[in-house]
Amino acid sequence: MQVRYPKLTRILGFNQEDSKLSKIYIRLASPEDHLSLIELNDKFNGVRRLPSEVKQSLMNTKEIIALAMLDEVPIGFGCAQYFNSFCYEEPLGEITELYVNEVARGRGLGTLLISFVEDRLTEYGVKSIKVVTSESNKRAIKTYLKAKYIQEDDLIFQKRLDDK
Repeated sequence: MQVRYPKLTRILGFNQEDSKLSKIYIRLASPEDHLSLIELNDKFNGVRRLPSEVKQSLMNTKEIIALAMLDEVPIGFGCAQYFNSFCYEEPLGEITELYVNEVARGRGLGTLLISFVEDRLTEYGVKSIKVVTSESNKRAIKTYLKAKYIQEDDLIFQKRLDDK
């Protein structure tokens, strides 16, 4: 299913190979995108999952997975999740992953992906979104600040349960 959002479609310039205008748009990922997502995630995280695992995950998830497209070629993705807690009145949202292929960076794709997943999270009643990124990831920090996120001083703790 391809969903085009006119406000998210951006003309970037000429494609040198065939002199056509290049179009970028964001859409929801589908199970048919599993091979492209495997490649993009491998470039991003260095994690390569089996095609059957990724396809199954895409069919059975509540995760919001946005795919950035350049002339029908996947060039980036963003993932978000939401959950409810008895502690809070509203669902909580989190952008868990954001990646744009190196060759397409600097064109506003990160901001478009963020906007797209924010719109989807809003549909589920989310009013506040959390993002975690490395302090050394200056490009990501700049992108989130540009998207009007506020940097906080929270600490993050993590524990691998298989390391007990």
